[in-house]
Amino acid sequence: MIVTLTPNPSVDRTVTLPRLERGAVLRATESREDPGGKGLNVSRALAANGTASTAVFPVGGIYGRLMLNLLEGEPVTLAAVPISEPIRANITIAETDGTTTKVNEPGPVLTAAEVDALREAALATSRDARWLVCCGSLPPGLDDTFYAELIGHCHTRGVRVAVDTSGEPMAAALVAKPALIKPNRIELAEAVGRQLTSIADVIDAASDLVAGGIETVVISLGRDGALLVDAAGAVHASSQIGCPVSTVGAGDALLAGYLHAVSTGADREAALRTAVAFGSAAVLLPGSSMPGPSDVAAISVTSTTTPDRSRSLDD
Repeated sequence: MIVTLTPNPSVDRTVTLPRLERGAVLRATESREDPGGKGLNVSRALAANGTASTAVFPVGGIYGRLMLNLLEGEPVTLAAVPISEPIRANITIAETDGTTTKVNEPGPVLTAAEVDALREAALATSRDARWLVCCGSLPPGLDDTFYAELIGHCHTRGVRVAVDTSGEPMAAALVAKPALIKPNRIELAEAVGRQLTSIADVIDAASDLVAGGIETVVISLGRDGALLVDAAGAVHASSQIGCPVSTVGAGDALLAGYLHAVSTGADREAALRTAVAFGSAAVLLPGSSMPGPSDVAAISVTSTTTPDRSRSLDD
């Protein structure tokens, strides 16, 4: 079983427009609401593909009630922690050419007691889990070391930890040495303090983190696929897809695909191919929908253990 932790979940409202024009009155062609937050997306994608998952997250206010309603019927075990303030609502503007604009709220301010309750829920729920997956930003009230402290607790229990975050929470988590991190290229560049413009740059940056004690680094590269770097070297995987519908949650689906594959015994290259298939399938779905088995099966992925280090990456 895989436990995800989403300290700053959201109700994701997606509005589709032919074209975004600043200052204009625009008419949407479509709108939808989905449960959001990186960890919740990971749990939803895992469960949709047959891997048991429990999602730990705070819930409060009108959007908290809406979140629970949206999650009804999804095969995810919920460990919701009540809080006094409402969780956030994020807005995505999706243009028909595939361009996505996101407006993310900061999130609720958690009290000290609510922070303790969230921490205890994550630790209790993951006691017998294979993985605790710590995902996303931290809302006001949580210290930047929140994930790092959880990693320390999990090390003593033999629970593996994956982290997908950025900024100071990622910097603190790296010191605590999780088994897996899943940055995108920008987040990896931030973590190592230098620009990454080629496959070689990304591999070298991830290799530095592996040398520092991180077991596996999986980097999402958007249209350029994904890289996996560990002590055995690098793997690159990519797919060719048509026009994207929504990129929201694609990186979360990618992480879910990797965890799904390794949990079923896949080797590193096969796991990365599965990860890219999950992420690519998500791009072809509206809003923050997560792919199911038929969506994933429709994606063709190629991989290599000898990536082209000279290849430049798209901005």
